[in-house]
Amino acid sequence: MLDLRLPTGLFFSILGVILLGLGILAPDMRAPLTDINVNLYSGLSMLVFGAFLLLMARRASRARSAAGPKG
Repeated sequence: MLDLRLPTGLFFSILGVILLGLGILAPDMRAPLTDINVNLYSGLSMLVFGAFLLLMARRASRARSAAGPKG
C-alpha cells in the first residue's frame, strides 16, 4: 500500500525550510494587516509537521521490516 507520509513530510519540510529562511533573512517582509512575521511562524510550524510525518514514516518502515516477509 502507498504510504503518503514520506512525500508529504518531505514537501512540508522543504516548504518549511524555505519559509523559515525567508522569515529569518527578510524580517521586514510582513503581511499587510499584521505586525508579526508570518513567514517565520508558518515556516516553523510546517517544518515541525513535516519532521513529524517523516518520523512516523520511518517508524512505520521499521515496523514493516521487523515483521519480516509474509508468506
